[in-house]
Amino acid sequence: MYGKLISTSGNTVQIALDDELSINRLTTLANGKQPTVELSVEDGRHITPDQRKKIYALMNDFCAYTGYVPEEAKAYFKSMVEGIFNVEPFSLSNCSVTTASYMITTILDFMFHEDIPFRTKIWDSLPSDFPRVAMCVKHRRCAICLKEHADIDHVTTVGMGRNRNKINHEGMYIEPLCRVHHTIRHVMGIKSFMQRYHLKPIKVTPELAKELHLGRLENESSTNYRSFNI
Repeated sequence: MYGKLISTSGNTVQIALDDELSINRLTTLANGKQPTVELSVEDGRHITPDQRKKIYALMNDFCAYTGYVPEEAKAYFKSMVEGIFNVEPFSLSNCSVTTASYMITTILDFMFHEDIPFRTKIWDSLPSDFPRVAMCVKHRRCAICLKEHADIDHVTTVGMGRNRNKINHEGMYIEPLCRVHHTIRHVMGIKSFMQRYHLKPIKVTPELAKELHLGRLENESSTNYRSFNI
Protein backbone atom coordinates (compact mmCIF):
# COMPACT_ATOMS: atom_id res chain seq x y z
CA MET A 1 0.00 0.00 0.00
CA TYR A 2 1.06 3.60 -0.54
CA GLY A 3 0.41 6.85 1.26
CA LYS A 4 1.76 10.18 2.47
CA LEU A 5 3.72 10.87 5.63
CA ILE A 6 1.66 13.20 7.82
CA SER A 7 3.72 13.59 10.99
CA THR A 8 6.47 12.05 13.10
CA SER A 9 7.12 11.97 16.85
CA GLY A 10 10.18 10.07 17.99
CA ASN A 11 9.83 6.57 16.58
CA THR A 12 6.12 7.02 15.82
CA VAL A 13 4.87 8.08 12.39
CA GLN A 14 1.43 8.93 11.06
CA ILE A 15 0.65 7.98 7.45
CA ALA A 16 -2.44 8.73 5.36
CA LEU A 17 -2.96 5.77 3.03
CA ASP A 18 -4.13 6.29 -0.56
CA ASP A 19 -6.68 3.47 -0.16
CA GLU A 20 -8.74 2.18 2.74
CA LEU A 21 -7.04 -0.42 4.89
CA SER A 22 -8.79 -3.76 5.29
CA ILE A 23 -8.16 -5.11 8.78
CA ASN A 24 -9.19 -8.60 7.68
CA ARG A 25 -6.70 -8.57 4.80
CA LEU A 26 -3.99 -7.18 7.09
CA THR A 27 -4.61 -9.97 9.60
CA THR A 28 -4.51 -12.58 6.85
CA LEU A 29 -1.22 -11.29 5.46
CA ALA A 30 0.31 -11.19 8.94
CA ASN A 31 -0.73 -14.82 9.50
CA GLY A 32 -1.85 -14.15 13.05
CA LYS A 33 1.34 -12.33 14.04
CA GLN A 34 1.88 -8.67 14.89
CA PRO A 35 1.81 -6.89 11.48
CA THR A 36 5.06 -5.18 10.45
CA VAL A 37 5.49 -2.58 7.72
CA GLU A 38 8.38 -1.18 5.72
CA LEU A 39 8.69 2.60 5.27
CA SER A 40 10.37 3.80 2.08
CA VAL A 41 10.75 7.52 1.43
CA GLU A 42 10.87 8.83 -2.16
CA ASP A 43 14.31 10.27 -2.94
CA GLY A 44 13.62 11.76 -6.38
CA ARG A 45 16.08 9.46 -8.17
CA HIS A 46 14.47 6.03 -8.00
CA ILE A 47 11.01 4.89 -9.00
CA THR A 48 8.41 6.59 -6.83
CA PRO A 49 5.71 4.71 -4.92
CA ASP A 50 3.11 6.48 -7.07
CA GLN A 51 4.78 5.30 -10.29
CA ARG A 52 5.01 1.74 -8.99
CA LYS A 53 1.35 1.85 -7.98
CA LYS A 54 0.30 2.99 -11.47
CA ILE A 55 2.42 0.34 -13.19
CA TYR A 56 0.93 -2.51 -11.17
CA ALA A 57 -2.60 -1.11 -11.53
CA LEU A 58 -2.20 -1.00 -15.31
CA MET A 59 -0.74 -4.51 -15.40
CA ASN A 60 -3.64 -5.78 -13.28
CA ASP A 61 -6.10 -4.28 -15.78
CA PHE A 62 -4.12 -5.87 -18.61
CA CYS A 63 -4.17 -9.27 -16.90
CA ALA A 64 -7.87 -9.06 -16.06
CA TYR A 65 -8.65 -8.49 -19.74
CA THR A 66 -6.17 -10.87 -21.38
CA GLY A 67 -5.84 -13.71 -18.87
CA TYR A 68 -2.08 -13.26 -18.43
CA VAL A 69 -0.68 -13.69 -14.93
CA PRO A 70 1.05 -10.62 -13.40
CA GLU A 71 4.58 -12.03 -13.63
CA GLU A 72 4.13 -12.77 -17.33
CA ALA A 73 2.80 -9.26 -17.96
CA LYS A 74 5.66 -7.67 -16.03
CA ALA A 75 8.31 -9.63 -17.93
CA TYR A 76 6.62 -8.82 -21.25
CA PHE A 77 6.41 -5.07 -20.72
CA LYS A 78 9.87 -4.86 -19.18
CA SER A 79 11.32 -6.50 -22.29
CA MET A 80 9.43 -4.00 -24.45
CA VAL A 81 10.87 -1.08 -22.48
CA GLU A 82 14.39 -2.49 -22.71
CA GLY A 83 14.07 -2.93 -26.46
CA ILE A 84 12.30 0.33 -27.32
CA PHE A 85 14.32 2.65 -25.09
CA ASN A 86 17.60 0.70 -25.12
CA VAL A 87 17.85 0.41 -21.33
CA GLU A 88 19.59 -2.27 -19.31
CA PRO A 89 17.52 -4.96 -17.55
CA PHE A 90 15.89 -3.36 -14.53
CA SER A 91 13.82 -4.04 -11.44
CA LEU A 92 10.64 -2.21 -10.48
CA SER A 93 11.95 -2.09 -6.93
CA ASN A 94 14.82 0.32 -7.62
CA CYS A 95 14.83 1.47 -11.26
CA SER A 96 15.15 5.16 -12.12
CA VAL A 97 12.24 7.59 -12.32
CA THR A 98 12.85 7.85 -16.07
CA THR A 99 12.70 4.09 -16.62
CA ALA A 100 9.51 3.89 -14.58
CA SER A 101 8.03 6.60 -16.79
CA TYR A 102 9.04 4.56 -19.86
CA MET A 103 7.21 1.59 -18.35
CA ILE A 104 3.99 3.55 -17.82
CA THR A 105 4.16 5.02 -21.32
CA THR A 106 4.78 1.62 -22.91
CA ILE A 107 1.92 -0.10 -21.12
CA LEU A 108 -0.54 2.70 -21.89
CA ASP A 109 0.53 2.86 -25.53
CA PHE A 110 0.09 -0.90 -25.89
CA MET A 111 -3.33 -0.87 -24.23
CA PHE A 112 -4.48 2.02 -26.43
CA HIS A 113 -3.27 0.23 -29.55
CA GLU A 114 -4.88 -3.10 -28.63
CA ASP A 115 -8.05 -1.41 -27.32
CA ILE A 116 -7.64 -2.92 -23.85
CA PRO A 117 -9.72 -1.02 -21.26
CA PHE A 118 -8.15 0.41 -18.14
CA ARG A 119 -9.48 2.47 -15.28
CA THR A 120 -9.83 6.16 -16.12
CA LYS A 121 -8.81 6.90 -12.52
CA ILE A 122 -5.26 6.01 -13.53
CA TRP A 123 -5.45 8.31 -16.56
CA ASP A 124 -6.78 11.20 -14.47
CA SER A 125 -3.97 10.79 -11.93
CA LEU A 126 -1.11 10.99 -14.44
CA PRO A 127 1.26 13.93 -13.83
CA SER A 128 0.87 17.09 -15.89
CA ASP A 129 4.18 16.49 -17.70
CA PHE A 130 3.10 13.06 -18.98
CA PRO A 131 2.47 13.12 -22.78
CA ARG A 132 -1.26 12.50 -22.39
CA VAL A 133 -2.37 14.67 -25.31
CA ALA A 134 0.33 13.29 -27.62
CA MET A 135 -0.71 9.73 -26.85
CA CYS A 136 -4.37 10.53 -27.45
CA VAL A 137 -3.55 12.27 -30.74
CA LYS A 138 -1.63 9.19 -31.84
CA HIS A 139 -4.57 6.89 -31.12
CA ARG A 140 -7.37 9.38 -31.91
CA ARG A 141 -8.81 9.22 -28.39
CA CYS A 142 -10.43 12.10 -26.55
CA ALA A 143 -7.82 13.55 -24.18
CA ILE A 144 -10.47 13.89 -21.47
CA CYS A 145 -12.81 10.87 -21.59
CA LEU A 146 -10.76 8.56 -23.88
CA LYS A 147 -13.61 7.97 -26.35
CA GLU A 148 -12.48 6.68 -29.73
CA HIS A 149 -12.62 8.51 -33.08
CA ALA A 150 -11.91 11.90 -31.52
CA ASP A 151 -11.86 15.08 -33.60
CA ILE A 152 -8.64 17.06 -33.91
CA ASP A 153 -9.42 20.39 -32.29
CA HIS A 154 -7.31 23.35 -33.43
CA VAL A 155 -6.28 25.49 -30.48
CA THR A 156 -4.54 27.78 -32.97
CA THR A 157 -7.36 29.31 -35.01
CA VAL A 158 -7.50 28.12 -38.61
CA GLY A 159 -9.52 31.16 -39.67
CA MET A 160 -12.91 31.72 -41.23
CA GLY A 161 -13.31 30.55 -44.81
CA ARG A 162 -10.03 28.64 -44.94
CA ASN A 163 -9.98 25.02 -46.10
CA ARG A 164 -8.50 22.87 -43.32
CA ASN A 165 -7.49 20.25 -45.89
CA LYS A 166 -5.33 22.64 -47.87
CA ILE A 167 -3.59 24.87 -45.33
CA ASN A 168 -0.23 24.06 -43.77
CA HIS A 169 -0.86 23.00 -40.17
CA GLU A 170 2.79 22.97 -39.09
CA GLY A 171 3.35 25.09 -36.01
CA MET A 172 -0.32 25.03 -34.99
CA TYR A 173 -1.44 23.61 -31.65
CA ILE A 174 -4.00 20.82 -31.48
CA GLU A 175 -5.74 18.45 -29.09
CA PRO A 176 -8.07 15.46 -29.70
CA LEU A 177 -11.61 15.82 -28.35
CA CYS A 178 -14.81 13.80 -28.66
CA ARG A 179 -17.87 15.60 -30.02
CA VAL A 180 -19.22 16.26 -26.53
CA HIS A 181 -16.03 17.83 -25.17
CA HIS A 182 -15.44 19.61 -28.47
CA THR A 183 -18.80 21.33 -28.00
CA ILE A 184 -18.03 22.13 -24.36
CA ARG A 185 -14.72 23.65 -25.47
CA HIS A 186 -16.48 26.07 -27.82
CA VAL A 187 -19.10 26.97 -25.22
CA MET A 188 -16.57 27.60 -22.42
CA GLY A 189 -13.87 29.25 -24.51
CA ILE A 190 -10.37 27.88 -24.94
CA LYS A 191 -8.75 29.48 -21.88
CA SER A 192 -11.41 28.37 -19.38
CA PHE A 193 -11.55 24.92 -20.97
CA MET A 194 -7.79 24.39 -20.69
CA GLN A 195 -7.76 25.51 -17.06
CA ARG A 196 -10.66 23.26 -16.13
CA TYR A 197 -9.29 20.08 -17.71
CA HIS A 198 -5.56 20.85 -17.29
CA LEU A 199 -4.79 20.19 -20.96
CA LYS A 200 -1.60 21.08 -22.77
CA PRO A 201 -2.10 21.05 -26.56
CA ILE A 202 0.76 19.80 -28.72
CA LYS A 203 2.49 21.56 -31.59
CA VAL A 204 2.12 20.07 -35.07
CA THR A 205 5.46 18.92 -36.47
CA PRO A 206 6.00 17.88 -40.12
CA GLU A 207 5.96 14.22 -39.03
CA LEU A 208 2.72 14.63 -37.09
CA ALA A 209 1.09 16.51 -39.98
CA LYS A 210 1.83 13.59 -42.28
CA GLU A 211 0.72 11.03 -39.69
CA LEU A 212 -2.68 12.72 -39.33
CA HIS A 213 -2.99 13.93 -42.93
CA LEU A 214 -3.30 17.54 -41.79
CA GLY A 215 -3.28 19.65 -44.95
CA ARG A 216 -1.16 19.42 -48.07
CA LEU A 217 2.42 19.84 -47.03
CA GLU A 218 5.26 20.56 -49.43
CA ASN A 219 7.16 17.46 -50.58
CA GLU A 220 4.55 15.25 -48.96
CA SER A 221 4.72 11.63 -50.07
CA SER A 222 1.69 9.37 -50.12
CA THR A 223 3.71 6.52 -48.63
CA ASN A 224 6.41 5.82 -46.07
CA TYR A 225 4.86 7.90 -43.30
CA ARG A 226 7.06 7.93 -40.21
CA SER A 227 5.35 6.92 -37.00
CA PHE A 228 4.64 9.65 -34.49
CA ASN A 229 6.53 8.85 -31.33
CA ILE A 230 5.70 10.24 -27.90
